[in-house]
Amino acid sequence: MEKIRPLLAEVPATLLVPLWARAEEQKRSDPLVRDPRSAEILRALDFDFSRFSGGWMSQLGCCIRTVILDREVQRFLDAHPGSTVINLGCGLDTRVSRLSGYTCWYDLDLPEVIALRSHFFTETEQRHMIASSVLDSGWMERIMAPGPVLIIAEGLFMYFSEEEVTSLLDALARYFPKAVLLVEMLAPLLVGRNRMHDVVKNASFKWTLSDSRDFSRLNSRLHYDCEWSYFDMARRRWRYLRLIHGIGWVRRNMNNRIVRLHFE
Repeated sequence: MEKIRPLLAEVPATLLVPLWARAEEQKRSDPLVRDPRSAEILRALDFDFSRFSGGWMSQLGCCIRTVILDREVQRFLDAHPGSTVINLGCGLDTRVSRLSGYTCWYDLDLPEVIALRSHFFTETEQRHMIASSVLDSGWMERIMAPGPVLIIAEGLFMYFSEEEVTSLLDALARYFPKAVLLVEMLAPLLVGRNRMHDVVKNASFKWTLSDSRDFSRLNSRLHYDCEWSYFDMARRRWRYLRLIHGIGWVRRNMNNRIVRLHFE
C-alpha cells in the first residue's frame, strides 16, 4: 500500500511527535499507554521518524500527558453522562477511540491536519471533525452541546501568544460558559528557546504560565482546580532528572503539567 506523505507547516508538523511517542511506547513490555492504533498510523505515513530517535524526554513526556488526559477525561465522562468533548488541536490523537461515555466528540484542527486525519478516522453520529483554526471562533457555532462540556488543549497553547490565548479563552467562555478545561502547560524554561527542545526545533514556543492560578488574570471567569506534574509519573524513566525533580526551581521551570480549569 502506498504510504501517505504528511504535508504540514512547522507548527502542524509537531503532531508527528506525540504520534511517534505513543507508537514507540508500544515496543515496551510495560507501556504507559496501550495505543496500537498510533503504531498503525505511523507505519502508514511516508516520514522519517528516525529524526526523533534521540528525544527520550519528549517520548516519555508525551506518553505521560496521554495517561493523565485519558484518565481525567474518562473521569469527567463517568461523572457527567451525556457530555460533549471538544479536542482542540487534535492532530492525529487517538483518544476518541480509547474512551467511552460521551454523547458527542469534536476533533478540531487546521484544514491540512484534518485532511490528513481523514485518512485514518471517519465521522459518525457521535464523532465529528472540524477543519478550522482554533483562533477562528466561527467553529464554536457548529458545536451542539446540550449537556456538560469538556475542552482539551493538548500541545497547543505554547504556540500562541498571550493575547491569542486570552482571546480564545474569552470566546470559549462566551460559547461554553460552564465548560471544564484540561490544558497542557509548557515548562517555562522552554519559552523562546525551542532550540533547547530535544525534538521540536522549528516551531516557536511563545507562551506559558509559571503559576497556573494566573489563568484568572487572563479571564476572570476562569478558575484553577488542580494540576498534575509530569515529573510525578514514571519516575524511574526520568533518568538523571529524577535526582533533581524535587528541587523547586526545577519543578517550576523544567516541568510540563496538565492543568484542570473551569468557567463559572
